Amino acid sequence: MMFRLSLCGIALAAAALVLGPAHAADVSAEKLIEALKPKAPPDGTRTRSLRNLRVEQVNEPPPSVSLTIQFDFDSSKVSASSVAQLEELARAMKSSELQALSFRVEGHTDAKGNPDYNLRLSRQRAEAVKSQLVQMGVGGERLQSEGHGDRDLANKADRFAAENRRVRVVTLAHN
Repeated sequence: MMFRLSLCGIALAAAALVLGPAHAADVSAEKLIEALKPKAPPDGTRTRSLRNLRVEQVNEPPPSVSLTIQFDFDSSKVSASSVAQLEELARAMKSSELQALSFRVEGHTDAKGNPDYNLRLSRQRAEAVKSQLVQMGVGGERLQSEGHGDRDLANKADRFAAENRRVRVVTLAHN
């Protein structure tokens, strides 16, 4: 259980959007903005001073999107087929709605192969996506990269499923 101070009525609510290869053409900056921007508190309350400071119990994860970014085999090189998705993600991150936010780029693998190797490859792939976003104009100081290997499978029923091989982008906080 986690507690967070809610100051000025700002609260992060859960939002998740999973975009796989079948939906790659549907990836738009607008959809990514909606999925990644923090949501207003449910009651719409805004506070003006510290005397109205309140502590809220928060169980929801921060807003995030999972994208099926393709890489060259056994490599961290982003394949040409995924560049359009990353361009839309970069456009969303540079938008006025998200420009004050920072993000974590998480690399995930399926369970095929050695877990240590998968963790290393997922780290390299997360860093490659971060680098690509920086090349597209997203400030590097706004981005963190992290590899998870096969520790957080999207499809636990099929540890080798393609949807486990993904890049997840998580909204962290205001800069």
